[in-house]
Amino acid sequence: MSAQARPVKSVGFIHLVPFDKNDPQRGHEEGLELFEYAESLGLDSGWVRTRHLQHGLSSPAVFFGAVSQRTTKIGLGNAVIPVGFENPFRLAEDLATADVLSGGRLLPGLSVHAPGYTEEVNDLVHDTGWREEDYGYGRIERLRSLLSGEQVRSVPEYNGIGGDFDSERVEPHSEGLSERLWYGGGSLRSAEWAGQSGLNWLVSNITSYEEGEENFSIAQRKQIDTFRAAHREGDSARVSVARVIVPTEGATLDQQERYARYVEGRTARTKGVHGGRTLIAPDVTGSNAEIIEFIRNDVAFQAADDYLFELPFEFELADWKQILEQLAREIAPALGWSRND
Repeated sequence: MSAQARPVKSVGFIHLVPFDKNDPQRGHEEGLELFEYAESLGLDSGWVRTRHLQHGLSSPAVFFGAVSQRTTKIGLGNAVIPVGFENPFRLAEDLATADVLSGGRLLPGLSVHAPGYTEEVNDLVHDTGWREEDYGYGRIERLRSLLSGEQVRSVPEYNGIGGDFDSERVEPHSEGLSERLWYGGGSLRSAEWAGQSGLNWLVSNITSYEEGEENFSIAQRKQIDTFRAAHREGDSARVSVARVIVPTEGATLDQQERYARYVEGRTARTKGVHGGRTLIAPDVTGSNAEIIEFIRNDVAFQAADDYLFELPFEFELADWKQILEQLAREIAPALGWSRND
């Protein structure tokens, strides 16, 4: 593994868009404001998590439809949409609509896994057909083919009834969207599949490891190398690495104290292995110089094209803005990034 980092192509953030269950509008409005602020700082992209049955963003395509009307440049990413909850046909329509509204700025990040609730809840969330559904990679292949404009049906000749708006493919069609798909993974198996499928590769602060390798960054770097080895574009295949990183510079004394308590309270979970082979990366907090040093020496970041800061769920709008300001004005430029205006 080389200690020479690749040039940074883009810098952005990942946000849950959390909200108070008694005042959901405020949290969503703050999410919109944060995207506007990030664009004003020149950041390349903002990514949202998807959360179902939680107090976080459940409908990213709708949210991005709103963001698209308040921003003009910033990329709009998903980290990630769990496609098991979605009908690929309807998801294709929603993503394409948001992409058209944004002028082609969507970066859909996807994952697949089988329903994980109890059978009773799965029946309500997925309908009873979930027992027979295939929740494998083929679900993403179907989504991509629909986004690419693949023919769904043959349209009969117009006979004067019902108008002439019928189409053979998913509408609206947004050219290029099917080539902007990312797979959010955390295993060598998914890395190889994503590479073979020609997708982009997105990794974050949770990953799995192979027997004998429990170092988080090394395990993740092996996945990146596996992805590129399987990809038709080889070393040019696109990779994004995300971590929870909390700079203390520019923060008030109260913020610094809360940041320290936050990281301290979460550190214990990074010391062990979860669920057999799952590793969680330590949150990184400190001065800008300390954060820059960490990123430069992390072998996963060294192999990445795009750097993403994961914003802590428990913080507030002023905290997230402080983090993004340090990222855009101090940290990212020191790592070789420059804003593209």
